Amino acid sequence: MARIRVHQISKETGIHWKEVISKLKQLGIEVKESASSTVSETEADKFYMHLREERRRAQAKAMQPKKTKKKEEKKEHPSEKKKKKKAKEKRKEEKPAKEPPKEKAAPQREEKKEPVKPIGDLSGLMTRRKTRPSKKKKRKRERKELFTEDKTLAGRVDMDEGTLWLPDTILPIELAELMDEPVEDVIDTLKKHGISTGERVPISFETATMIGNEYGFEVLPLEGEEKIVRPESANLQPRPPVVTVMGHVDHGKTTLLDYICSTKVAEREAGGITQHIGAYQVKMKEGIITFIDTPGHYAFTTMRARGASVTDIVILVVAADDGVMPQTIEAINHAKVANVPIVVAINKIDKPGVNPDKVKQDLATHGLVPEEWGGETIMVEISAKTGQGVDELLEMVLLQAEMLDLKADPTIPAKGTILEARLDTKRGVVATVIVQEGTLKRGDAVVAGLHWGKTRAMFDHAGKPINEAGPSVPAEVLGLSGVPMAGEALVVVENERKAREISQERKAKERDSMLSKPRLSLEEMMRQLQQGKAEELRVVLKTDVHGSLEAVREALERAGNEEVAVKVIHGGVGGITESDILLAAAANAIVVGFNVRPDSQARNAAEREKVEVRLYRVIYDLLDDVKKVLEGMLGTETQEEVVGRAEIREVFSVPKIGKVAGCYVLEGTIQRTSSVRLIRDGVVIHEGKLASLKRFKDDVKEVAAGYECGMHIEGFQDIKKGDIIEAYTTQEVARKLEETKA
Repeated sequence: MARIRVHQISKETGIHWKEVISKLKQLGIEVKESASSTVSETEADKFYMHLREERRRAQAKAMQPKKTKKKEEKKEHPSEKKKKKKAKEKRKEEKPAKEPPKEKAAPQREEKKEPVKPIGDLSGLMTRRKTRPSKKKKRKRERKELFTEDKTLAGRVDMDEGTLWLPDTILPIELAELMDEPVEDVIDTLKKHGISTGERVPISFETATMIGNEYGFEVLPLEGEEKIVRPESANLQPRPPVVTVMGHVDHGKTTLLDYICSTKVAEREAGGITQHIGAYQVKMKEGIITFIDTPGHYAFTTMRARGASVTDIVILVVAADDGVMPQTIEAINHAKVANVPIVVAINKIDKPGVNPDKVKQDLATHGLVPEEWGGETIMVEISAKTGQGVDELLEMVLLQAEMLDLKADPTIPAKGTILEARLDTKRGVVATVIVQEGTLKRGDAVVAGLHWGKTRAMFDHAGKPINEAGPSVPAEVLGLSGVPMAGEALVVVENERKAREISQERKAKERDSMLSKPRLSLEEMMRQLQQGKAEELRVVLKTDVHGSLEAVREALERAGNEEVAVKVIHGGVGGITESDILLAAAANAIVVGFNVRPDSQARNAAEREKVEVRLYRVIYDLLDDVKKVLEGMLGTETQEEVVGRAEIREVFSVPKIGKVAGCYVLEGTIQRTSSVRLIRDGVVIHEGKLASLKRFKDDVKEVAAGYECGMHIEGFQDIKKGDIIEAYTTQEVARKLEETKA
């Protein structure tokens, strides 16, 4: 017998799924506390019959009280009607006393009409003169309205704590309004301190601090983030869910999106691996879903974490033939930290011999227990190539979205997150934004990280121009002054002036923090090298988008160890320029380009300055080459190999030479050029070289095991019978990065 889901009953009846579950339990039907739980057809029919009876009773009750109320109203208030009649009679008795003055009022009206006639000709002129000042009043009102809007950004106050947060400059009238004091008093206080100013002339933060302290306030600087005052959301409306597709490399994430979104992303990416975040919006009969495709390679951990921070639901793609992999576990952890519900898509079930139950068992060990096993995680078996189970997967995604009750206010100024940003040679700075609150419109003044701008143009995921983007809508935005960091917030502010101010303050703080960092001089670097401290591979890194810049930087920094390290002295988005080459030459660095190319001036500068430029399209190749360079910087290590052992069986004294050992070679070979070590009772007594090696009276190059020989150790005479002479050779071997890490 077919079973019906609770959320389907909820849609058909228009009742929330939680009320449906409570009513099912009242009817004695056992069901889980989940919208995806199911009931049989007979149980569903029983629920529908019960619901019809309830509605009939409600209709009957709604009809009865209307008739009874009217009758009760007529019967209940007879005494009140008598009181009203008596009150009317009293009013009639009082009216005649006031009627005589009406006769005097009539001539007054006639007297008023007579003088109005001669002045009628001038009334038009008077009204014309009044029209001009009325326009000025309108302008003054508009200015006041603009001023009041700016006042909300002038500062912040906490009256309970007695704390003021003020910007670098503020108007005295704004300061007075924040402190709830008359403007005249604030101006007088300024004059007492020798500062003659007007109420609309800006004063510095130090002056405002002095005035605030005098009025009993603690004054603190207003940070750039606090300057953007967000209005409260009053008009909340349902918004589409933002879904992130996560999983391991080559588990079918992009193939699934290709089937859903009808886009060929995998063909555009190098090596078939998704290396940028792509945002797509899909329209279906049931609703709209926004998809974010995050890369699966471990180097793009930062991008995946950023995707999880803006998403509502995670689709975790796990290949049925591969199972749970390291990046699968990583994706689970990111989703759990972000407190985002997970819908598991077990992919590649069309392959023969796959075992989805084994995948479910592995996922259960990581806290994802399927619903059919009594857990809360929805798992759907799909095939991204054939489309099997994809419709059911989307249905489960919309079910989760309905349970989350996602809402946003589209009427307030927009706030979103930068998914990626790049510098296009033709269009300038292009930023991919997903709107989280409000509506982003063309022409809005925005701030994103250190940069500001005005949205000159906007495009949807298909590249079509749009004029606005509401909540959960991804859009490409043009018009920013620079390339913002991926993951930074994009916020709409009142005007370009305010956006520029906030951007300049943030840049000033960033500049101060950079200058406060200690710089490594050439003398300091040489001192560290002499002391055997860490060596650095300095890199100037350029990538095509900001998301790749973060990921490649992180992968490079993880490639080193305690002895050698990679230091990215500069990272940027866009092609390799001449300034990048000059910076690398000055810092003794190499230039690494990821999906970018140098221009002709940069090539000429690289040849002139002898700077190495390496270009890559796949991150695996980049990391392998960097690892080889780091291993070369590690240098070599000396490895020792024992080639033979001999026992001293007799000691001879030879004139003018000294003591000569008569030996028997126990193992290996004793070579004339080998280094030797004299061992007595397991303790090394001496290490040195052989002065001579003879067999009988002839000098030989080597003596093999099982033969006797005579050896004279250079510069050493303390040899005894029974000592062991060990011959060994040393060789320089290149060190491996893995060995040093271990």
